[in-house]
Amino acid sequence: MIKNTLTKAFSDQVNKELYSSYLYLAMSAFAEQTGYKGIANWFFVQAQEEMAHGIHMYQYIVERGAAPAFGEIEAPPTTFEGIHDMFVKVLAHEQDVTESINTIATLAMKENDHACYNFIMWYVDEQIEEEAGVKDILAKLTNFGSDPGFLYNLDNELASRVFVHPFPNR
Repeated sequence: MIKNTLTKAFSDQVNKELYSSYLYLAMSAFAEQTGYKGIANWFFVQAQEEMAHGIHMYQYIVERGAAPAFGEIEAPPTTFEGIHDMFVKVLAHEQDVTESINTIATLAMKENDHACYNFIMWYVDEQIEEEAGVKDILAKLTNFGSDPGFLYNLDNELASRVFVHPFPNR
């Protein structure tokens, strides 16, 4: 059975993952309303991925014999200053998620829970990818964001993203 400290940490993380999904849905809606259908697609896929993460963590808690404790999910912002602003906020949010996941990894080591540590390390690696992808988009926006041709190309590029379930056997 998983210890109470880890159950609480994972329950809190489920909440953060579900909030992330809401945040990315709000960003998707904003991008859609401002005419960036490809960027809206990128955020929509991101929302699906975050929901899958939350469900995966929920299932892990249950499989370890504990009952998750759910807290209130805060409403995300619904308006943004533009595409660049959204990705600045995404990077800050993902960095916060990374910190939270790292805290769970540290707690798993402290609690000597090897199964939990092994489980959370997938997310540690995932966060490296998450931050790198957003940094890449942000660098492009910083360097070329005012060019309409660039925004058109970026919108088309991000339209090609598709959701691939990270845990297909779950």
